[in-house]
Amino acid sequence: MFDIEGIDPSVKPVATVCLDCEAVDGWWVHLRRCAQCGHIGCCDSSPSKHASEHYAETGHPIVQSFEPGEDWFWNYRKKLRFFGPKLAEPRSRPPDQPSPGPEGRVPENWRDLSPH
Repeated sequence: MFDIEGIDPSVKPVATVCLDCEAVDGWWVHLRRCAQCGHIGCCDSSPSKHASEHYAETGHPIVQSFEPGEDWFWNYRKKLRFFGPKLAEPRSRPPDQPSPGPEGRVPENWRDLSPH
């Protein structure tokens, strides 16, 4: 069994979109997956920063990029990027799902509105 606090490779993602953004008709730049519970949140370049908010609320310290072709992890506590185990499928948003997304809700001037 894999043994890094905050990573459970067997947990599947709860969605392929940021459900927190969906609940308020928001939008995101990139998606991050909680390596402990499978929550999908938007990155810190997104207006709402739901992945960081999830960490603040739950203490789950590690996310993995949920973007196609990316497999890096981020540890919020240590402020450290690293590579780790393969997580349960799916390991990214569907390739036909745009980033930023969701389609139809991203403002034309999204780069000007992103905090980073």
